[in-house]
Amino acid sequence: MSASQTSSSDVPADVPTLLVKIFGKDRPGITAGLFDTLAAYSVDVVDIEQVVTRGRMVLCALVTEPPPGVEGDLRATVHSWAESMKMQAEIISGLGDNRPRGLGRSLVTVLGHPLTAEATAAIAARITKTGGNIDRIFRLAKYPVTAVEFAVSGVETEPLRTALVTDAARLGIDVAVVAAGLYRRAQRLVVMDVDSTLIQDEVIELFAAHAGCEDKVAEVTAAAMRGELDFEQSLHARVALLEGLDASVVDKVRSEVRLTSGARTLIRTLKRLGYQVGVVSGGFTQVTDDLKERLGLDFAHANTLEIVDGRLTGKVTGEIVDRAGKARLLRRFAAEAGVPLSQTVAIGDGANDLDMLNAAGLGVAFNAKPVVREAAHAAVNFPFLDTVLYLLGVTREEVEAADTLDIV
Repeated sequence: MSASQTSSSDVPADVPTLLVKIFGKDRPGITAGLFDTLAAYSVDVVDIEQVVTRGRMVLCALVTEPPPGVEGDLRATVHSWAESMKMQAEIISGLGDNRPRGLGRSLVTVLGHPLTAEATAAIAARITKTGGNIDRIFRLAKYPVTAVEFAVSGVETEPLRTALVTDAARLGIDVAVVAAGLYRRAQRLVVMDVDSTLIQDEVIELFAAHAGCEDKVAEVTAAAMRGELDFEQSLHARVALLEGLDASVVDKVRSEVRLTSGARTLIRTLKRLGYQVGVVSGGFTQVTDDLKERLGLDFAHANTLEIVDGRLTGKVTGEIVDRAGKARLLRRFAAEAGVPLSQTVAIGDGANDLDMLNAAGLGVAFNAKPVVREAAHAAVNFPFLDTVLYLLGVTREEVEAADTLDIV
């Protein structure tokens, strides 16, 4: 589906207008032909909207009433022209412009795989129950998930988000609700967690596999991600198990790291759109620095494993990147990038990411733990990181265009 709209100056509510509707098989020249036909009757264009779905067009033109005595001729001529183009025409008399949109405008992005009619009906009904009106619906993508954007007015963003997110879990879909406005396509900063977000792995577990203590480390990691343990204490406990490991293992771990599906596409598309991209991690600079170079990231920060005489000491150096630290780094990156915090997007999966997700203008829980999904602004529960792009209003066509460019 594609849609376009334009509008002229306001028309008083009592001024007669005509709604001219053309529908049928899409072909080149329909829009130009309709307005060439209307031009002969000295009408002004008040509003235009055109939608094409699977080769079928609906073109609506709201125009001022023609001079006295010629409306009948206008109607006959438009119908005759439409018939010559093998289209159908409908002309409806009325007064004034379209009803003004209500205060409070939001963009609701719905992701489904598949997106069922039942889920769509439920979302539309919930929007209505909150006092909102659906002004426009636009498909952003048809694969790897179906992504549809609803433009909604008449209700504030926060109550709408609360209502829809509750329904989303029950319906098996993902929903993101953001305030509409010019900021949607302004330059933004996107900051991601690394382990189980940008990459499929937990880096410390990769190191632990080489140290023969993978099970012990995984056990502590899982408890920390569930929010059951203090992160700093768990970090020190896990790193201590790596004491004595040869530093040559760093290169081996780097080669073992697996990017999440869609990670390269996400970053390439964001860079093409002029966004800045960074990562923050409770993992280690020995891996994040390599990712920064490989992926062309603008920012990266993590903990650093101490290495002395070619071996890991079982300690970390410098400031610990914990839950609060990730939020501080988001703010620092935003300041350095010259991007307001309201224009930042944070993506993460664990309890350690919660402060960062809440601090960002848009916090996205990516295949996250339940406590994180409930607290984040939006959730994505599909295994493709590039689906986050649809929450930003980026279409699949734009993603594919970015794929043709050698950016990262």
